[in-house]
Amino acid sequence: MTDQIHNFVNAKDAESPLDIVPVAGRIGAEIRGVALSGDLDPVTLDAIRAALVRHKVIFFRDQDQLTDERHEAFAALLGDPVAHPTVPVAQGSRYLLELDSKEGYAASSWHTDVTFVEAYPKASILRAINVPQAGGDTLWANGATAYEELPEALKTLVDGLWAVHSNKYDYAAALGSKDAKRSEEFSKIFASTVYETEHPVVRVHPETGERSLLLGHFVKQFVGLNPADSQRLFAVLQDHITKPENTVRWRWRAGDVAIWDNRSTQHRAIADFGLQRRTLRRATVNGDVPVAIDGRRSRSVKIEKSPEAVPAE
Repeated sequence: MTDQIHNFVNAKDAESPLDIVPVAGRIGAEIRGVALSGDLDPVTLDAIRAALVRHKVIFFRDQDQLTDERHEAFAALLGDPVAHPTVPVAQGSRYLLELDSKEGYAASSWHTDVTFVEAYPKASILRAINVPQAGGDTLWANGATAYEELPEALKTLVDGLWAVHSNKYDYAAALGSKDAKRSEEFSKIFASTVYETEHPVVRVHPETGERSLLLGHFVKQFVGLNPADSQRLFAVLQDHITKPENTVRWRWRAGDVAIWDNRSTQHRAIADFGLQRRTLRRATVNGDVPVAIDGRRSRSVKIEKSPEAVPAE
């Protein structure tokens, strides 16, 4: 048990040249003294990459120098930036997704970005532009420590389990909205093309070999289980991922940047900011196809244009 607890410690790498301050016990660290840009020196960039894999989500305060163009240029240093497969990009940008929320309307359900496609993003870079005076924090959860602390009986069950992920789901619940019309409008855009992909519930990290639970609100059901059994098992596993000890919470300030390893985390916004404005922009970096413990790879099972799709403008 001692070794297991030791593995959960979210400690700074003593050899890192960065000023790193861990935020929570199992996930998250703030990096100080770095101004993000598209021309970071190789040593700093390599150290940021290493910190991202180690801490799962890293935070940078006071990045006011970042414009949309510089945001995209920095994202390109981490890989190949990609636009969201269905939601239009922010005006004037090539890849950025704008998250502009009013009246408590935000992605307030636990998820990993874009898991309804095969090679979903490996990382996301989120920049705060307008933030509420209070509320609107974001939570992240560590899928690797969640897997590590599972009872052996549950590990045996999930090691060979697969799930179907889809972008056709309950948008009102995911967005924290009681406005049926708004949820329907968002659904027509978000699911203008319906994707379904089978992913392993336990993904092997391509850089570290670490195993992590791959779930979140895009899960439709488990392969081989009926919807009712899928829902009950999903609740058990999801609770392991999102227990408070396994999470970090970030209080945004304008100019903050958060970068997370989308291969081993989930996140959700907290829709508690009432009528205040909350505007962030997100870049995503193309990922690889997940690999299961037995070496099998995720596979797409459906790509279908929705008959209710909103025509592109």
